[in-house]
Amino acid sequence: MREIIFDTETTGLDNREDRVIEIGGIELENQFPTGRTIHIYINPGDRKVHPEALAVHGITDDFLKDKPSFAEIAQEIVDFFGDARWVAHNATFDMGFINAEFERLGLPPVGSDRVIDTLSLARRKHPMGPNSLDALCRRYGIDNSHRTRHGALLDSELLAEVYIEMIGGRQAALGLVMTETGGRSLEADDGPVIIVGRERPLRPRLTEAEIAAHAALVSKIGANAIWAKFSEAEDILRSEAV
Repeated sequence: MREIIFDTETTGLDNREDRVIEIGGIELENQFPTGRTIHIYINPGDRKVHPEALAVHGITDDFLKDKPSFAEIAQEIVDFFGDARWVAHNATFDMGFINAEFERLGLPPVGSDRVIDTLSLARRKHPMGPNSLDALCRRYGIDNSHRTRHGALLDSELLAEVYIEMIGGRQAALGLVMTETGGRSLEADDGPVIIVGRERPLRPRLTEAEIAAHAALVSKIGANAIWAKFSEAEDILRSEAV
């Protein structure tokens, strides 16, 4: 499964008039970063950066003068995202701007079925909040000390870490594999943890009375009882309990 964790910065809050001026994204494949990223600054044309937005991201009109227009980089965005899911924090805001930009160019919008909102996920997982990106970084022990201002690529990198933690991606990535000695190895980020089998199995905790009671119950159920399939195992347990 391919996902792009992304963020945008804009000239303001109204996607009908304001424009996207920065987009950054991190590619995940089966919940692991692939190393592929996208990061583009965009010239918003005649639209000026609102002072309140400037205070958040620090991107000035002068800085954007020589940057490409959205029309010039739209295909690069479409190609990078491809058929991946679009994952953002407060995705309604970001997708509103992306789809508004696509509409201006006659491009098809991104359907809601391809969008994951990590803010909604966080609110379900942590209903008492707070669930801002900074708060989630603190909750999951992710270092965001270098985030003095919003930035599309930096915020995407932090959100990718938060997202993986939130959906249990690190735990899901652990897998058992066989070792040369016949034991099993738990592959973790810091190396394999060997799980060694016992030379002699532990004695069963079932008593003779419990085994007999269970056999009597199975016999009452009849020949179709699912436990009848394990009669051989019961005989083994009975012999080991002696």
